Amino acid sequence: MDEKWFVQHADSAGQLTRLAERAQETFWGLLGCEVVQADGHKATICLEVTKQHLNLLDIVHGGVLMSLMDNAMGLIVMLAEKDSQAVTATMNTHFLANCKGGLLLCESELMHRTGRTITLLAQVKDEGGKLLAWGSGSYRLI
Repeated sequence: MDEKWFVQHADSAGQLTRLAERAQETFWGLLGCEVVQADGHKATICLEVTKQHLNLLDIVHGGVLMSLMDNAMGLIVMLAEKDSQAVTATMNTHFLANCKGGLLLCESELMHRTGRTITLLAQVKDEGGKLLAWGSGSYRLI
């Protein structure tokens, strides 16, 4: 997906542009994540699988799937809490199927908010719509 299209059409385009530029120099950029759509309640990101995303079994490494979910959920938190910083407090992941390549799509949504804790859900699918993993995460505002 073209991140520039999303940035031009986002309500908080300025903030998202700054985040995207800063993220390219971090693990987000190294992994190859791209924003499809995002706001303070839902986000979708994608990743084109390369050889570096595979493990020795030639399937996508579980850490890549977890990182996609953490990045998508974290993006929601950053957009929902523009004046705060947050860290991942917990993350639970359920691996359901493997994948050898192609485009991965990760969708996430905010589920619950209380005090300084935000809880979200995420799922990763392959380009055919097959569910590969789902997870939940709690993020703590610091």
